[in-house]
Amino acid sequence: MPRLIARGPESDERRCRLRPDRPVRVGRRPTKDERANVELFEVPWESSLSRNHADVRWLKGRLEVSRVDSATNPLFFKGQEQDRFVMELGEHFVVGETTFTLAEDRVSVAHEDPTPLDVVGYTMAELQQTRYRDADERIELLATLPDVIRRASNDEELFARLALLIFEGIPSADAAAIVRVVGDEKKIAVSYWDSRKATTSEFKPSRKLILDAVEDRRQSVRSLWGATASGARSEYTMTDSLDWAFVTPVPGKACAGWGIYVAGKAGEARLDLRPDVKFTELVADLLSAMRDFQSLERQQATLGRFFSPVTLPILSSPDGEDALAPRQTDVTVLFCDLRGFSREAERAKDDLMGLLRRVSHALDVMTKCIHSHQGVIGDFQGDAALAFWGWPLDSGNSAIEACRAAVQIRQRFKDAAEKQDDPLSGFRCGIGIASGEAVAGRLGSAGQFKIDVFGPVVNLASRLEGITKQLRVPILVDEGTARRVRDNPSKEDVRFRRLARLRPYGMALPVTVSELLPNVVETQVLTAEGVRQYEAALDQFIAGDWDEAFAGLHEVPHWDHGKDFLTSFILQHQRKPPAGWDGVVSMDSK
Repeated sequence: MPRLIARGPESDERRCRLRPDRPVRVGRRPTKDERANVELFEVPWESSLSRNHADVRWLKGRLEVSRVDSATNPLFFKGQEQDRFVMELGEHFVVGETTFTLAEDRVSVAHEDPTPLDVVGYTMAELQQTRYRDADERIELLATLPDVIRRASNDEELFARLALLIFEGIPSADAAAIVRVVGDEKKIAVSYWDSRKATTSEFKPSRKLILDAVEDRRQSVRSLWGATASGARSEYTMTDSLDWAFVTPVPGKACAGWGIYVAGKAGEARLDLRPDVKFTELVADLLSAMRDFQSLERQQATLGRFFSPVTLPILSSPDGEDALAPRQTDVTVLFCDLRGFSREAERAKDDLMGLLRRVSHALDVMTKCIHSHQGVIGDFQGDAALAFWGWPLDSGNSAIEACRAAVQIRQRFKDAAEKQDDPLSGFRCGIGIASGEAVAGRLGSAGQFKIDVFGPVVNLASRLEGITKQLRVPILVDEGTARRVRDNPSKEDVRFRRLARLRPYGMALPVTVSELLPNVVETQVLTAEGVRQYEAALDQFIAGDWDEAFAGLHEVPHWDHGKDFLTSFILQHQRKPPAGWDGVVSMDSK
């Protein structure tokens, strides 16, 4: 990996790794502009540098350099003043008294190390007895580590900051790296390395030492190399003859197989590295704890896509695995489908990504409404969402919370219909809700599973959602849900209108279906009197008194679409109930 190395006149050095996906802004105190993913390379000692002086980009094996328009001093490349140029590896440019060199890092793991003079493994008891000579300085450095980890936007940035921390805490270290043992073949991957000297461009860690520490002993191990029998230096750890190295394993599941590799040059003296190893082990422990915490946060964020904030603490507890176990319980299931997709897809045929973003936004609206009422997302099926209540917690309020979530979803789509620039504009939704016994929890095979709900009640909720199209109402609930809500003392914010007794397509038993209505006065939402008029006509329809039913339906406000189904059904049969009429309308399609 290439890097840009800044060297000042007083041995000041800064290094910046270059990546194809991230341009770099060079300056004395550079600032980000409106461009995304711009890395800042600060060179504070150079007075000739402007705050923002040059932009560089690594592209196709070369470095493109351009001076920022606001920079006051020139860039010198190959002895000439230039505003824009392209550099090859090994070349440099100059600003003031600082030289910027383009170098390339090279990593090759040493598979056949020379026999070390000495190999030492450090036990926990031995390191606990080790005392720092500079305890205050090291403790102060360790205190900054949590902030270093939190502020890193990605692993590469984190590893770079850890390397600098190692150099500050271990003055004798000349190289530091984050290494990993990967797979059953125990390959060694160098995730990141850095050296104290900017001129060092090759790193050759010892595979044997890494495996000894990370895989075999699982404790810090130090190797000390020396001269060969002929007096010549052997090749080990680094090309400039660093003759000691130790590896400290990083504990924890989030850092499985990781190690911190530190190397240096002892010279004539035999260094006591125990304080340095102890310092590195504390770095490793803090790194592990923070990474495990971040892993837990990511898991909770993933679970947060499916579970409401109320249930997350239960699932994250020590008994969380048991809480996920499937069990039979009383649930309320909500199935919400997006309407208008085909029409919007035809309009957006030249901007399918834009359509995808709108659909994703619609699903996000559904999810937030469901979560705000303690529901669990069971599945997304294209442009539809399946949710349920009653697992893992059974609060006794499953039906009322599901109804409140449905009313909230309906209102959000209704509001969007009045705003042309809203992502939901042009979409509607149909919602079916049913309550009953089901199996809920972690369903599937041992190798692949998901949180879901299983049982006839799920199929009924899906059928009710489909029937909303035929009955021309946004939300339908079964009698079980309506009964649970009517018995709930906190039902003031929702109400129902019995619409019909139906036999859904493919089902044997009839279902009394009701429209779920918000308990507010809105334009084109039935008042209590309108509901009473309709239900009186429905009772006459079920009893077979269709003339009275037909007249009663005409007392309902003309703009109400919910009465159209019964009105059309009566007219299709010339206002006479068919033979054997039992008050149930059999649906001939889903």
